Amino acid sequence: MKRKAISGTFPYLLIHCAEYHGSTNHQVDKEGALGIKDAVWKATKWTIMKKHLGYTREEMETFRENPRNADILDKVPNLMDKTIVVEVVDSHGCNSQHDVGDKFYFDGAGNLLTKRCPNKVCIYALNAATGLIFASNELVYAGVDPNEMRFKRAGCFDVGVQCGGWGRVVLELSVIDRHEA
Repeated sequence: MKRKAISGTFPYLLIHCAEYHGSTNHQVDKEGALGIKDAVWKATKWTIMKKHLGYTREEMETFRENPRNADILDKVPNLMDKTIVVEVVDSHGCNSQHDVGDKFYFDGAGNLLTKRCPNKVCIYALNAATGLIFASNELVYAGVDPNEMRFKRAGCFDVGVQCGGWGRVVLELSVIDRHEA
């Protein structure tokens, strides 16, 4: 059986772990791929994170001493299989011209996927999304489906023309499987 070398960056490993399944026909069911991906991640997570974060040996020792970090890293494969979608559900007077139905896409770690977003993205809309994305990740770390979040809407801090501002945008968060995005 021919195996590819494990190399590259943090996302590369997470995306391609399923290739290490040992099947000659390269057909893997989702459950089997996830089990293998989890095993590879558990065996390599500290080395990958040291390289990904650019930590020295001493910094990595400090990082590993915090039990919260180990717990969070155990949940990384779950997050990397997700896409966070923040959709405009109400908009009026938006200077950036965001309309209802516009969507901002983020990977599971909360990084904006710029190629999937509108050409212009308002920084104030992104600011409103920050708390939602943080909360969704915290729910994943706690083993809770982030789509069960009770308050999953936020608005840009512009108060709208009625209150002395310009416009108003309301955003709603959902978390979907990466392959569905």
